[in-house]
Amino acid sequence: MSITRRKFLSTSASGALVASLAGLPKVALAQATTPVRALTLYSRAQAANPQQYQAAELIAQVWSDLGLDVTVSGLPQNQLSDVVWYNRDSWDVTMWQMVGRPERSDPDEFVMNLFHSQNIEVGYNFVGYNNPEYDRVAEAQRLEMDREARKALIYQAQEIINQDQPYLFLVYPTKSYAFDKTVFDAATMVNQPGLGIKNFLSFTNVQPLGDQKDLIMNTANELNAINPYYISGAGDSWMTELIWDRIMRIGEDGLPKPSGAESVTWNDEGTLATITMREGMTFHDGEPVRVEDLMFSLQSPQQAGVAPMYKPFVDPIVALEKIDDRTFTLELAQPNAAFETSTLAKLNIIPEHIWGPLLANLSEGESAEAVLEESRVGSGPFKFNRWNQSEVVLDAVADHFAAPKVERLIMRVVLNVEAALGMLRSGELNFLTDYTGDPQLLIDAAAADGDIEVVDVTDIGFQYLAFNCRRAPFDDPAFRRALSFAVNRRLITGAAYNGFGRPANSHVSPALPFWYDAATEEVPMGMDVVTAMLEDAGYSIVDGALHYPAGVSEQY
Repeated sequence: MSITRRKFLSTSASGALVASLAGLPKVALAQATTPVRALTLYSRAQAANPQQYQAAELIAQVWSDLGLDVTVSGLPQNQLSDVVWYNRDSWDVTMWQMVGRPERSDPDEFVMNLFHSQNIEVGYNFVGYNNPEYDRVAEAQRLEMDREARKALIYQAQEIINQDQPYLFLVYPTKSYAFDKTVFDAATMVNQPGLGIKNFLSFTNVQPLGDQKDLIMNTANELNAINPYYISGAGDSWMTELIWDRIMRIGEDGLPKPSGAESVTWNDEGTLATITMREGMTFHDGEPVRVEDLMFSLQSPQQAGVAPMYKPFVDPIVALEKIDDRTFTLELAQPNAAFETSTLAKLNIIPEHIWGPLLANLSEGESAEAVLEESRVGSGPFKFNRWNQSEVVLDAVADHFAAPKVERLIMRVVLNVEAALGMLRSGELNFLTDYTGDPQLLIDAAAADGDIEVVDVTDIGFQYLAFNCRRAPFDDPAFRRALSFAVNRRLITGAAYNGFGRPANSHVSPALPFWYDAATEEVPMGMDVVTAMLEDAGYSIVDGALHYPAGVSEQY
């Protein structure tokens, strides 16, 4: 059944989707309960991400039926990051997303880094979720080398998050990509599981059919940085993984393969890796890539404050030792089932001769993430040419071991979704790599034009609403559960995402079917459930507004 946004709102208001105000207990004013303050729900701006913004509006409407006063505030990406990521104590709820990346084909990055308490201050756990039992399970799955036993732990992690609801998971999007099939040979596009055709393998393998040798793609977000120590948004990460090589890369089958390394071999205990680097690699400034550069790339993020986002991925390393000019060993304190994917296929190979002095000159409290390296020297298949507000230009490296078939890769910053589709149809883009509009419009355009091919994939990543677990009322798991389950994911998927996606309730995507626990799809919903959750937790309605339990108040 097709669900329109208008029909969703009217259905919600009728009480079919959420608890009605009448279902909650009325509390006498003499009890002096405190009303929940007015809330701001942050989102990307409507023009840049209409799906996310519409989902936020729908959620605000649902929550208003629970007696909450919610305002949706749409912001540009950079401003949203500043409000949420860099000021972690000052916001309540925000729309957010985890994008699909090759190294996320193993669930460890989401399972360990999103919710482990060690990542609360500066890492991915920006919501401040803290559960010692979850920490124990997340750590245990890394140590478990038996795949079936590890799967059981991954399932357990999903169930704990299902119970605590630090996120209101919304949808595993159907990501739609499109390219001009008169410009590129469709057979040379690589469709990676959970990623689609926007991936490293496509960018290096795609074959031009004629005189147009530039691959011209788009991003809907302004870029924050192109920095090998900074894990930023999708557009930024696309550039870094092309400019800088990695010891391993994720292959077409979703498994890690040697890349900058010729080989990676482990001892029987799974704690000591011998890594032999590929011969003949050079940085874009002509300097040779040395085994010391590979070791530097793994050692430098271990230093406190240098690269907070990367530090969790290198913390398992206890020793590195050079064996010869091409070989070194890497020792882990314990076996780590995800290490090749989450670390060796994630960290960039960084030139020590450039970054060694830069790191040595960091100011007190400054991290490598803040460094603006103009030359942006890597050893990858594309080298940096220029970056301005409107585009990034990379030049192909003809003698790279994975030399691209195109001559340049140009990424244009197009903040308006409709404009991006128009640019694809006019030829100003030939590869639509970031589309957050109505997928049906893209399908219709392809049918009308005849030269556009559309490829869909269920994303490894997901769209969600984040609760700030540091702040009342969102420090109360019962409150989070009630607000989460008040929202009908199926209807959100239909109304905001036009049916192009799967309803979500886990940080492991069904794009990873072995690891995905389908039991998380059994989401409790409805008036009786939500009413009981709030009533059992002591919440009440006074004069149409939701109040805290008696004796509970906000302190900020």
